[in-house]
Amino acid sequence: MQSARLDRRSVITGAARLGALTVLGGAMPGWARAGTSGAGAGSVLSGESIRIDIGHVPITVGGRSMHAVTANGTMPGPLIRLKEGQKVRLSVANGLAEDTSIHWHGLIVPFQYDGVPGISFPGIKPGEVFDYDFTIRQAGTYWYHSHSNMQEAMGLFGPIVIDPAGAEPAPYDREHVILLSDWSSIHPHVQLQRLKQMGGYFNRQKQTLGGLLAGKDQDLSERLAWGKMRMDPTDISDVTGSTYSYLVNGHDTQANWTGLFVPGERVRLRFINASSMTNFNVRLPALPMTIVQADGQDVEPVETDEFQIGIAETYDVIIRPEKAEAIAIIAEAIDRSGLCRATLAPRIGMVAPMVAVRERPLLAMKDMGMDMSGMDAASGTLDLSAPVTAPAKAGSHGAMNMRDTSLVPASVRLGPGVATISAAPADRLGDRPTGLETVGHRVLTYADLKALVPHPDRRTPERELEVHLTANMERYMWSFDGVKLSENPEPLAFRHNERVRVTLVNDTMMPHPIHLHGHFFELVNGAEDRQPRKHTVNVLPGGKASFDLTADAVGDWAFHCHMLLHMHAGMFRVVTVRADGPSAT
Repeated sequence: MQSARLDRRSVITGAARLGALTVLGGAMPGWARAGTSGAGAGSVLSGESIRIDIGHVPITVGGRSMHAVTANGTMPGPLIRLKEGQKVRLSVANGLAEDTSIHWHGLIVPFQYDGVPGISFPGIKPGEVFDYDFTIRQAGTYWYHSHSNMQEAMGLFGPIVIDPAGAEPAPYDREHVILLSDWSSIHPHVQLQRLKQMGGYFNRQKQTLGGLLAGKDQDLSERLAWGKMRMDPTDISDVTGSTYSYLVNGHDTQANWTGLFVPGERVRLRFINASSMTNFNVRLPALPMTIVQADGQDVEPVETDEFQIGIAETYDVIIRPEKAEAIAIIAEAIDRSGLCRATLAPRIGMVAPMVAVRERPLLAMKDMGMDMSGMDAASGTLDLSAPVTAPAKAGSHGAMNMRDTSLVPASVRLGPGVATISAAPADRLGDRPTGLETVGHRVLTYADLKALVPHPDRRTPERELEVHLTANMERYMWSFDGVKLSENPEPLAFRHNERVRVTLVNDTMMPHPIHLHGHFFELVNGAEDRQPRKHTVNVLPGGKASFDLTADAVGDWAFHCHMLLHMHAGMFRVVTVRADGPSAT
């Protein structure tokens, strides 16, 4: 590790470069340009010594101009291509007037190179260069992004592709990176402020009186019940298409990113969700996709027609288009407030057919972790410190109460920041994701994933740990176990090489993509010795998800929701792995 200040020549060179980039605002790296022949097009950063310059560039998306925080002057940043087993030094130079950082999302690295300020290193001061030195221990599709001051929402991200040291388990003739993102001209700190001032500020799809009179959505009794609980079944995404432009490789629908193919080729699409606040549903109408990797880890090939990609997840798929026709890539926001259409085509200039945004979904009782039929909605209070007991209804799950404190483990701190709990959280790894419950084609679930090879550690977990994802959505308060990171909670502690089953219980009505740094974990999805390995799991509303973790990386690691505003508001905890440390409580 080395941290050094830029010398005078570097500063002058960097300033000149930034000036040039300002003129070139909107430039794209080769892999992301419309009409690209593949991920290898244009300049790719590779080798044992790579430099990344962080700066600003003005861009215009959807007719709205804003400045982006960029890597080497582009949004998205350059493709970094490495090989399993090689060594690499990644030198990140900060040309901003504020601190920055780069986190190598999904890469197994020594903790001091994980890139999270305040946990693994101090961050990179303005004018400084930080060298990340490590050996590449894996293959697959990953990405990098800032972990400072919500710069990720302003464009500081890019893809990483690592080629395997041996044979490719899922061979292909051509590949494209498909990086999904959301872009707003409203600064993320302003977005957070507005959501604090008024929950649902960006939701333009609420139920209306006109809809009620037309017989749409919930009936009157349901609306009254949900209203008394101050809950909104349309509150699926905090920040929506009312302000976001949804992008594929930095292009909106009008810009029509296009990737080329030759009919009959096996084409690998490396999907990365680099959004700050948007989970996407992905489909290629009329063309099946075969999933071959999840979060960079090989899985047994499984064919599907649509999948949901949570923020920070990656999926690699193989397609085989046989006709010389344009194919649409549809990335639709889960709340159906917008989408982005991109094109795969045999030649430049073709445009795939556009599709309509589907009808927006409504949350249901299972998204509360209970059967709502017996819920008490009389008091209107949402503070678990002042609970209300609900009478049970015959023949129902009426004894369940979203404010029944007897259901809360001692590890959860009650108070205004915990408005609801899941009274009967179900394992939802086999459920179709939010909004895809009733579509008439195949949809990938976590239960469909099986690792291509068994994980070597088949020990039975020594203990279990339960972590609750908690919130007061109306006040826009987000936490783990009722405690925000800003309150400096004790880390979640593991002994080195300890094997633990961790269960995440989602007490809120939003899906949360939970990411653990420095490790892969195995989803407990019924696949026995083929449990898929992931670094991020999207926990569905009102449900729970379990994973087995071998804590094999000593150090302090970030553990957080990857919805950027949730993370910033406090849904974040430090995980510490010590050679001789105490067990977690």
